[in-house]
Amino acid sequence: MTTNVDQDTDIVPDSERRGLIGALPRAVRPYASLMRLDRPIGVWLLFWPCAWSVALAGVGRGGWALIGWLALGAFAMRSAGCVYNDIVDRDLDARVERTKLRPLASKRVSVRGAWALLVGLSLVGLVVLLQFKFTAAIVALGSLALVAAYPFMKRITWWPQAWLGLVFSWGALVGWPAVTGKMDAAALLLWAGAVFWVVGYDTIYAIQDKEDDALVGVKSSALALGRHARGGVLVCYLAALLLWGAAIWRLRPDMIALAALLPMALHLLWQVATLRLDDGADALAKFRSNRFAGLLMFLACLVVGTT
Repeated sequence: MTTNVDQDTDIVPDSERRGLIGALPRAVRPYASLMRLDRPIGVWLLFWPCAWSVALAGVGRGGWALIGWLALGAFAMRSAGCVYNDIVDRDLDARVERTKLRPLASKRVSVRGAWALLVGLSLVGLVVLLQFKFTAAIVALGSLALVAAYPFMKRITWWPQAWLGLVFSWGALVGWPAVTGKMDAAALLLWAGAVFWVVGYDTIYAIQDKEDDALVGVKSSALALGRHARGGVLVCYLAALLLWGAAIWRLRPDMIALAALLPMALHLLWQVATLRLDDGADALAKFRSNRFAGLLMFLACLVVGTT
């Protein structure tokens, strides 16, 4: 006979038994898991392009407070994005080994409860939006259509990572007008570079899911590139560096300013050179290292923007 304890053991992932989520009340844990509260890497990756743009724009008066608001917005909107993604993908997630214990896939959270959480997180995002200058707020709202369409992209195209690039780099278009009140070509170049950066690191992330994705019929750049994935990531990272260099050159056309990109360039090249295409754990570690890469890029933008 199966006891309630045995059933709970079968459906509750280890991540809800330890760490931050494990310290929360039992009833709250599935909702925290739905928000990926134990995996802040997504918040960092959404936040960094925002911070880069503010830094490259010179930070300005109140810029550090603005970075704080952008960090809160990144947390709220990444969490909301995870909830929305899981609502859309709940049936698909139930068929994939890595995702079958997600709260909606395992029915530990109702769809109605997930929508309620999504509305609450969106309200937090609205509070953040009201802190921005008008142009920045309008640009930020422009991302919503891209966000809404993203979960469906892996059913439509072999390059859902490119769509994610548009979404996760959008903050680069928000930070600049939040400081200056207007858009500039430097912000557009920074954003375009960030798009390629996201495609590169999310292709690395997709390597760990290749087998499951192929089984359930989900498309990804890792599957599209196959054994050429390393070369594909390299092309994306080189394109990112060239576009970021162009953004910096627009502000300070000298080689010394471009040298600020060197630490970021070395880190990205290290990722590519040491990436093991047949090792999911290594791919995950390389993907997560982009949190540090984001910091290196932020420091480069800060040096260029404030000197």
